[in-house]
Parts: sequence; structure tokens; C-alpha cells
Amino acid sequence: MFNDLFFDYTLRTVALGSALLGIVSGMIGAFAVLRRQSLLGDAMSHAALPGIVLAFIVTGSKEPMALMIGAAFACWIGAMVVMSIVRTTRLKSDSALGLILATFFGAGLLLLTWVQKWPTAAQAGLDKYLFGQAATLLERDVVAMAVIGLPALLILALCWKECAILAFDPDFASSIGLPVRILDVLLTSLLVVAIIIGLQTVGAVLMSAMIVAPAAAARQWTDRLGVMVALSGIFGATAGVAGALLSSTAARLPTGPMIVVCISGLTLVSLLLAPQRGLVWAWVRNARPVAPS
Repeated sequence: MFNDLFFDYTLRTVALGSALLGIVSGMIGAFAVLRRQSLLGDAMSHAALPGIVLAFIVTGSKEPMALMIGAAFACWIGAMVVMSIVRTTRLKSDSALGLILATFFGAGLLLLTWVQKWPTAAQAGLDKYLFGQAATLLERDVVAMAVIGLPALLILALCWKECAILAFDPDFASSIGLPVRILDVLLTSLLVVAIIIGLQTVGAVLMSAMIVAPAAAARQWTDRLGVMVALSGIFGATAGVAGALLSSTAARLPTGPMIVVCISGLTLVSLLLAPQRGLVWAWVRNARPVAPS
């Protein structure tokens, strides 16, 4: 199995793309989790679906880059609408996120159903963006993911200090003159990037797991931001490669859901066994007899 990882073209390409997705979504997702915006990733991943279908309708092409641009546009509009609703109405963020998720995803399903009834075969395969189809990843898809995802990580590194202050204390960031609104839009835009590069691999429905789960697992192991972001990327990449390998061991074992199962397993292990915060260690500490004074 591990020999195929290096010498089998299909498995190597899928594993590389899945690992790249895990690194980008894990590292950027850490900031979403710290800012308590995990549901934003869920809403935006669902909001991507109408953008994908509209990009196909406009261009008539299923080229990954064109569909990613359409998905990014829809995600970004969805995120901006959520921020506008929270800022200008009495609705809380959870209500706004639920509203946008349902509206955009419903519109996406309607468009997808309509397009699939066209009397042509050009639209075949668009439905794979619902649950992903990592097994169809090609070398050009991985290159497109790298071209979009790696600059996002570079931008995050360049704005590290400002993003860290905003993640932990937005009021302090505002008091020292940081452009909070611009940084908020920047982090949201980076989250959009993390989502769109994973749509072909795990799909709109499951993508939120790749944003939240690696960061949730990493948070159990450390209090340091840099270590948490690095661990989140490592967990995401490990789940990507493990999911690709496991799905190759049996027929009809979908890679995207298997990747999500792997990262969910890593998160469960972290919740149970991580030092200081793990439930097992907390149980051991509470069960330890107290020495008489």
C-alpha cells in the first residue's frame, strides 16, 4: 500500500492533493476556530454550490480553475451578506449563518437539478461537488490547488501578528489602531480560499469538517498559536494521506468521506488523550485519591 503511494500515479496524485487540502484548510481553519467562526466555514462551503453551477453555465466548461473562481465568488458574497446582516440588523450571527447556508445551498441544488436535465453530457460530474470525488483528481487539479492555496498561506504568514491579535482580542486590536474591518475581510477571504480548494476532494457538504476538525484537535494539545496552527496543518495533511490510502484498499470506498472519518478520528483521540485537556487525563486526575492533610 505504501509502495503504491509513491509509484501509483492515481494514488500519489490523490494523496498529494488531499494533503495539500489538509495543510491549507487546517492552518487557516485554526483562525476560524479561535475566532469562534466555525459555522462560517460551514455556511460558506454550502454557499459555494450555486457559484460552481453558475460558473459552468456561464463558461460551459468544467475546468477546475473556472469552477473554483465561481465558488469563491459565491462564498465571498455569502460571507459578506452574513457580516452585513449581523452589522445592520438585530439578527445574531448564528441566525444569519443559518439563513445564508439554507438560501445559497437551496439555490445551488435548484440550479444543479436544472442543469442536469440539459439534453447534453457536458454537465455530467457536476454533482460530485456535493460530496466530493477525490479519486478524479488530476495533476492539473493539484497544481490549481497549489496555485491558489500556497499564496493564501504566504499572506497569512505576512499578516501573522495582526491576525493573531484580532483572533484573541478584537477590542485590543481596534484600540491600537489596527484596521479590524480589513483584517476581518482578509481572514474571511483566506477561509474562502481554503474552502474552494477542497470542494472537488470532499465536497460542499463535508468541507466544513476540514476547516473545524484539524484546528479543534490541535487546540487540545497546545496553548501556543504557532504550534496550534502547525499541528492543525499536520493533522489535516495526515488525514488527507490516510484517507487516500485507506480508500485505495477496497472498491467503492469514497476518498472524501474517508478523509473526513480520519480527521474525525484524530479529533476524537485528541479530545480523549491530549495532556491537560484530554477527558481521560481529567478522569484520572479526578479519580486520584486526595492525600490527607
